[in-house]
Amino acid sequence: MSPVTLSVLDLAPVQADATAGEALHATTRFAQRAEELGMRRFWVAEHHNMPGIASSAPAVVLAHLAASTSRIRVGSGGVMLPNHAPLVVAEQFGTLEALHPGRVDLGIGRAPGTDPATARALRRHAEGLGAESFPRELTALMGYFGGTDADGIVATPGRGTQPEMWLLGSSGYSAQVAAVLGLPFAFAHHFAGENTAAALALYRDNFRPSAILAEPYSMVAVSAICADTDAEADRLAAPRDLAFVNLRAGRPQALATPEQAEGFPGSDAERHFAAQRKAGQLQGSPETVRAQAAQLIEDTRPDELMLTTLVYDIDTRIRSLELTAEAING
Repeated sequence: MSPVTLSVLDLAPVQADATAGEALHATTRFAQRAEELGMRRFWVAEHHNMPGIASSAPAVVLAHLAASTSRIRVGSGGVMLPNHAPLVVAEQFGTLEALHPGRVDLGIGRAPGTDPATARALRRHAEGLGAESFPRELTALMGYFGGTDADGIVATPGRGTQPEMWLLGSSGYSAQVAAVLGLPFAFAHHFAGENTAAALALYRDNFRPSAILAEPYSMVAVSAICADTDAEADRLAAPRDLAFVNLRAGRPQALATPEQAEGFPGSDAERHFAAQRKAGQLQGSPETVRAQAAQLIEDTRPDELMLTTLVYDIDTRIRSLELTAEAING
């Protein structure tokens, strides 16, 4: 397997016995270690009303991460555009790019990343929350980086300080929008693995060169938990599996310990759901992860892999990243 460019997606997971502040300090350590390992970029995800995720304000977190590192690109994976006025996003990421030129990525998603009530609380009205509004709002956002809008409004900072813009998605719709606009595309394989190959094929087949990108460029985000043995990796993955089950059931919680997760009985349907979520991901010993990564790369042909590691404590998260990087790139 030829070396592949690796990056990291983090959720700033909040442990059952810790605070959001401790989670954010752990994410800072994680970003610093990712930089030492030569990862290209470190992204944080926007989620709301979830007690187990502390990265609800990506621009704020990224300002801290950029100041705490020196070379690695930092970005949003993503900013969920229905939650924000495009002008605000342009100003926030224009500020980040002005402070840290050439190091900022703006990954944009079209889902709210939360429940409907929280989405309304964020936006304060229903306008802009529907999928049909996304192309218009994305075009407005891109316009602020290039000039003024129809009312003569200038994003300051923003205009002339273009972060690297990505479109995120888990469907063929987002793939085709990214292709038509000539943007790099990041696919959420870690929660929509059955759609990955088809969506990337749509992206490549429909890609139109743009001022931003001459050729299609894709990244696949994959769950990656690596330990000395397959059994240990499965044990470390139990809190992630329980988090998925709880979220699906509408009861999001802070991240359980491996012992708490193993002690959760779960129904047959919940165990089946967790097993489905594991399919196609990277989980096991270094030998197992290397074989899984080789298959994923053969099936999807990404330009980058983005690793997301949802385990209980930061030392284990760092060790998993080290083992995964060594397994994939030797």
